[in-house]
Amino acid sequence: MKKGLLLSVVATGFIFAGGDIAPVAPVEPQPAVAPAACNFWGTIGARYEFFDHDMPGTENDYDFGDKENNTWKATVVLGVEKEIGYGFGIGAEVAATNQLGLTDIAARYDDDAELSQLYLTYKTGNTLIKAGRQALPKTLSPWAWSDRTVNRIDTSFEGVVVVNTDLADTTLVGAWIARAGDKEDFVKVNGEDDKGLFMLAVENKSLANTTLRSSLYYITEAKIFSGWASAETKFNNVDLGLQVAYAKPDEGDDTIGVAGRIGTTYNNLDLALTAAYINDGDVTLNLGGTSGFWGNSFEGAFGGDISKGGGKQTIVRLDGGYDLGNYGKIYGGVGYDKFSDDATYDKAYGGRLGYKFKIADVNAKVEYRYRKFEGNNDADTWKEQRIRVEGIYKF
Repeated sequence: MKKGLLLSVVATGFIFAGGDIAPVAPVEPQPAVAPAACNFWGTIGARYEFFDHDMPGTENDYDFGDKENNTWKATVVLGVEKEIGYGFGIGAEVAATNQLGLTDIAARYDDDAELSQLYLTYKTGNTLIKAGRQALPKTLSPWAWSDRTVNRIDTSFEGVVVVNTDLADTTLVGAWIARAGDKEDFVKVNGEDDKGLFMLAVENKSLANTTLRSSLYYITEAKIFSGWASAETKFNNVDLGLQVAYAKPDEGDDTIGVAGRIGTTYNNLDLALTAAYINDGDVTLNLGGTSGFWGNSFEGAFGGDISKGGGKQTIVRLDGGYDLGNYGKIYGGVGYDKFSDDATYDKAYGGRLGYKFKIADVNAKVEYRYRKFEGNNDADTWKEQRIRVEGIYKF
């Protein structure tokens, strides 16, 4: 088992964003006015999935039509934030899930309700300080963000985040994170002490049509250092991107990942090709299933674990979509993942095809997914198919 696996689930992913937390500009003295209104947000969603899972010799071998293995989930998220004066503000959010009595094969979907956010903010000039339990955005790194959709209610972070935008076209972020988790399972970053994790991040948009991002973090007790950087640019109708990730454990081999991406749009059609390589290091680049690293395997990107094969990986993905205007969008993709010889699996294939549309402010979709892992070193080959029907209303 790779060193730092626990950290992969709750800690390693704490390279996080702040670029879309917008500090307010300095406020000139104004006559007394009524207190600012509360800012409310929320999500109501539901999903039903039909499964066909072929894993011979295990309890996970079931077919389409086996109702007891299908999954249903309803999700409600309600949040509020309010300025309380002198630059201070307070925010809170509750999240709940329910399966309406149907069996679910995924433990994270257990019926539950949680206080997913409770934080205090302070704004001064171009600086925002946010302390407490909070959801983190995905802007500056794909490795730490909080999902609040019908898919899952997961990962709140407890700590202090400071965001500054004094420099032109630049967002600077510093943070200390003590714990992370969901429901009752909030765990110290190191699993042992209260020293937590320290992070620095930067985003710059000085160059035309170009965004540069980078994050550095250090997990104290585990003595794991990691860095991540990306560059994205666009000219005419072509998008180009490059990402590099690095993780250094206290003992063992470093892990390095690199990914390149090229995409284009022609009329209503969009296409994107991604290729990536990850070496056989001792710290996994999978971050609890929340990785947005472009090189994430097709399997990992659409419902799985990038480290499932273990060891070195070579990954290729092709994604596309066709916009139907007022009638929604057809989308899909295919992917291939080759693992090293000492991995659990030799290779993996994946594919999906879906249709998303909007009805009365409800974002809906119907999607088919397929994935297959070919066994290596006497491991069993297995495959899975699923059909997903989903509707989400956000306010």
